[in-house]
Amino acid sequence: MGFGRIVRKLLDGLYLISGVLAALCLIAILCLILVQMLARWTGEVFPGAPDYAGYAMAAASFLAFASALNKGAHIRVSIVLNALGARAKRLLEIWCFGIGTAIAWYFVWYGQRFVYWSWKFNDISQGQDKTPLWIPQSVMLLGAVIFAIALTDSLISLIVKGEHRIVRDETASEV
Repeated sequence: MGFGRIVRKLLDGLYLISGVLAALCLIAILCLILVQMLARWTGEVFPGAPDYAGYAMAAASFLAFASALNKGAHIRVSIVLNALGARAKRLLEIWCFGIGTAIAWYFVWYGQRFVYWSWKFNDISQGQDKTPLWIPQSVMLLGAVIFAIALTDSLISLIVKGEHRIVRDETASEV
């Protein structure tokens, strides 16, 4: 097996694991809501449940970005792309992926600084949970890194092979 195939399998595995972790975060939100409902019915208090659900929602969102990109779930303006010729379409896609990749890595750069300073100053949440904020921020940063890798992967593929890595799932788009 060549180096390129090994890297491709690793990246596809990374995107899959990221999507699975996002799904597990959504399941965690469901469980938190159920436990909070049970606690209210029994007169107990589950402090911090809304905060934990918020952390899980942020984690689910960021962890799902790369998987959603590769499955064609992100919004793209294909009306403009379909109206262009092959060369113009490729140049516009390279430009769009280039801008998106640059913005994603810019977000990662400042995100890691954000996490570092939250850790350095021992910043904790304002809610009842008193969670050190660098923990949920780290999960958000992980998702942003994986998304930036996915955008970079698609950009390189577009430049080298002439096609991006987005595979539209037609069954998911039928409503």
